[in-house]
Amino acid sequence: MTDFPELKNDCFLRTALGKPCDRTPVWAMRQAGRYLPEFRAEREKADFFTICRTPELACEVTLQPLRRFDLDAAIIFCDIMVIPQALGLEVLMLKGKGPSLPEPLLDPTHLTRLVEKVDIRAELGYVLDAVTLTRQRLEGKVPLIGFSGAPWTLMAYMVEGGGSKTWSLAKTWLYKHPKESHQLLQRITDVVVDYLVAKVEAGAQALQVFDSWAGELAPHIFFTFAFPYLQQIGRRIRERVGHEVPLIVFAKGASYAIPQLAQDTEYNVIGLDWTIEPAEAVKLATTPLEGKPLRRVTLQGNLDPCALFAERDTLAEEVVRMLNGFGSASLIANLGHGMQPNHDPEHLKVFVDTIHNTPRS
Repeated sequence: MTDFPELKNDCFLRTALGKPCDRTPVWAMRQAGRYLPEFRAEREKADFFTICRTPELACEVTLQPLRRFDLDAAIIFCDIMVIPQALGLEVLMLKGKGPSLPEPLLDPTHLTRLVEKVDIRAELGYVLDAVTLTRQRLEGKVPLIGFSGAPWTLMAYMVEGGGSKTWSLAKTWLYKHPKESHQLLQRITDVVVDYLVAKVEAGAQALQVFDSWAGELAPHIFFTFAFPYLQQIGRRIRERVGHEVPLIVFAKGASYAIPQLAQDTEYNVIGLDWTIEPAEAVKLATTPLEGKPLRRVTLQGNLDPCALFAERDTLAEEVVRMLNGFGSASLIANLGHGMQPNHDPEHLKVFVDTIHNTPRS
């Protein structure tokens, strides 16, 4: 095990584990990204996946927002699509389009194209090296988060071939090929678990699972094809890394599932998008499920990213409104989704500083 510098700011970790802290911790999804001119400067020299695959570059862009903002956590720069790559699919990052798979899984016969057993160190060692290097370079300033896409979201891209307005090809698999869909989801789950555990071993101090397209599913389909694998990931990681590494789940668009995510999984933190009022999220997260003891979880979110386009005074008012909505609930402040390329960095500073300067009950 690598020796790392002593952690100086553990507020994010304490809050994630339900422990008190003297201020509300804050970070932002996609806090390292195209809205920063220094990130764009790196992109002029190297393409997206070259940055992901080069530990020095991934480390550099991970640290960039920490130099500008008083953030309470760093998140390693990478992409969820490295798992489909590790499974043997080609993934391109096209300008203005996002991830693109030239040869997606068109039908269940294509499952034979996938790698049977992924060697995490061989296929994704560059991510692990970036985690270790970044943990060292952080010098204990803040904790480092590792992440992965969730099985349903990764399956959606692998079948669809890229982003979609309807996700009709991927959803057709669920209705037409349920058995094979479960087989694919299980294979992805196995890789996600090994990958995230390896990130902890490399130095990650918290883990987040992004189910970006959870909201595209009907609730009963979500509970059939997405939730069981989120549940399994949390349980299996917890068995392997113990209880001191916080686990975060972000199922965008699936607020109806907050009670189950909070009360019937191993996640410490439930990420929220901006489409639910904070007070309602608190209520749902503390709704007991029959036959299960009440778990106390931390919530994360949930300012609408577009609020960062407002004038600074209006933005600050929106932040205070959000904080007041959460009341005394354990909270990690964040956006309800990621930073956008045309955001003004100074407005993220307003967001972060307002969080820290606003007392909570």
